[in-house]
Amino acid sequence: MSAIQNNYTHLKEKAEKTASEQSLSQPIQILVGSATCEDAAGARIIAGEFQKLIKNSGRTDILLREVGCTGRCSCEPIISIIFPDKPLTCYQKVDVQGANEIFTSHIMNGKPTEKYLSDTSCKPVESDNVKKTTAQQKLANETITNKFFKLYGELPFYCYQSRIALRNVGIIDPHSLDEYLNQQGFSALAKALIKNDPEWVVNEVSKSNLRGRGGGGFPTGTKWTFARKTEEKTRYIICNADEGDPGAFMDRSMLESDPYSIIEGMIIGGFAIGAQQGFFYIRAEYPLAIKRIKNAIEVCRKNGLLGKNILGSDFDFDLEIRLGAGAFVCGEETALINSIEGERGQPRVRPPFPAVKGLWGKPTIINNVETFANIPVVIAIGGDKFKEIGTGKSGGTKVFALAGKINHTGLVEVPMGTTLKEIVFGIGGGVPNGKKLKAVQTGGPAGGFIPIDLIDTPVDFDSLAKEGSIMGSGGMIVVDEDDCMVDVAKFFLSFSKDESCGKCTPCREGTSIMLDILNRISEGTGTLEDMDKLERLAKLAQKTSLCGLGKAAPNPILSTLKHFRHEYEAHVIAKRCPAKKCKALLCYEIIPEKCIGCTLCAKACPVNCIAGERKKPHTIDQSNCIKCGKCFTVCSVNAVEKK
Repeated sequence: MSAIQNNYTHLKEKAEKTASEQSLSQPIQILVGSATCEDAAGARIIAGEFQKLIKNSGRTDILLREVGCTGRCSCEPIISIIFPDKPLTCYQKVDVQGANEIFTSHIMNGKPTEKYLSDTSCKPVESDNVKKTTAQQKLANETITNKFFKLYGELPFYCYQSRIALRNVGIIDPHSLDEYLNQQGFSALAKALIKNDPEWVVNEVSKSNLRGRGGGGFPTGTKWTFARKTEEKTRYIICNADEGDPGAFMDRSMLESDPYSIIEGMIIGGFAIGAQQGFFYIRAEYPLAIKRIKNAIEVCRKNGLLGKNILGSDFDFDLEIRLGAGAFVCGEETALINSIEGERGQPRVRPPFPAVKGLWGKPTIINNVETFANIPVVIAIGGDKFKEIGTGKSGGTKVFALAGKINHTGLVEVPMGTTLKEIVFGIGGGVPNGKKLKAVQTGGPAGGFIPIDLIDTPVDFDSLAKEGSIMGSGGMIVVDEDDCMVDVAKFFLSFSKDESCGKCTPCREGTSIMLDILNRISEGTGTLEDMDKLERLAKLAQKTSLCGLGKAAPNPILSTLKHFRHEYEAHVIAKRCPAKKCKALLCYEIIPEKCIGCTLCAKACPVNCIAGERKKPHTIDQSNCIKCGKCFTVCSVNAVEKK
């Protein structure tokens, strides 16, 4: 047995012994989610309450465990109870009172508390792709670990997902190396080091069809090959954790809930390309992620998993953390490199590409958090098996942050090629309040909108690009019939304009001019000529901007013009907003037949433009109305109509 195998086996046996002793002495477990979102919902307070209850009970057979977030955002705080030889019981939206009820009834007396129980009914998704997806899910969920689905597989939000990148999220303590090792953690690294063949690692990654999950979708194995072939021997590897898309929180969840998997992926990547130094580039607005990555790095160093002669091999590799100041453009890899070097975060002209000439002029590989989270699985099960999950051109799964007008918000991981319909209706539970789905926006502020008539579009890089959108890092926002497509395009373009680094004219000036045109259209002063100018300018910026962010910034405009041109025309020609969202185009009128003369609207009006006698129909002076909508809000008999 090699020294590498000996050292890994020693770590594994120690972890197994700790787990065995713990399960014998404390067989009852209370799992409390611990992440930024969970803590904001009150998880820390709930954990403190359980700690107090355990202490007061005098019981020594109960273990309170801190685990990462399972990704079910709309149900937090989430508490899971595990008794020996019994299925997991999951509670949602637990408050202090709920913690007391659960402890008294369930922990002390063995009777689950109905009030906070999560729904366990699991209904089939209506789609032609269900059989294919289910087969891929089975394959994905039997890879490096299937513990997540043993615990949570019966819950409807999870039962149609596949967990590879999120395989440990919500089931292990993010501080504990032992718990990560017990989920086959670092087995892939040991396998790679024992083979001692970096070319084999790169080939496995190439065979897997793993494409970069940061948005570009460039084949990971190809990128690594470029760096390996360079003559320069000083090479670097960087994890891009500068997640800046509005509504995106995939990377944050993985960093906070499963930091060791990202580190393992980076070490394997460093070994593959011949790098001895790596960097985490994390946005400073993620303090908990930074804290947990820092802790994981220190623990790895102490256990021979980072530093000199990793696991007794002749491979040296270490990691450092660099903080980003929140500039969206630093998600672009050359701007990120500038930032690490202490320069202003602006993109560079390419070529040369970073894989050839990057950080301090040396070959540099940059992949995002989710890409590195997949690497240990690729090496553990092999590239050929990994590529069976997903589509022919895109192997594996993709994590999405599902948000917007959706019943079940949260993190969703599905095989590449799963349809939007399956995600929105099968996992997300559809649109709330009986409203109709209008579109799904993918790819963050630089993404596009897919209309409801294309809801069967498979989610992969090529299919989304065909419809005018992008995969991006994984933001997925659902909009319904009450959303104005001009308004949402304006929202995302406004973000891109504010975040433009200003280096190139098409992005710096183009986003500003396009936003001015959108403002005119939403205010009712736009013209058909403005629409033509907007489309031409968007295509020009798309072709001539310096970096990918500038090139993609017009996507929300072009996709809404393509699929929802009639809404733009309504704003320009009819001077109305079909969704009744654009304030300048609204008109509030009182319906005489419904008005009871209660005077609530008149009292609420800030400009006194509503007149009428008590118990008689009132009227609104349109010339003075500021369209604040307070009359519409306060009317108890629905006599105020919004047009």
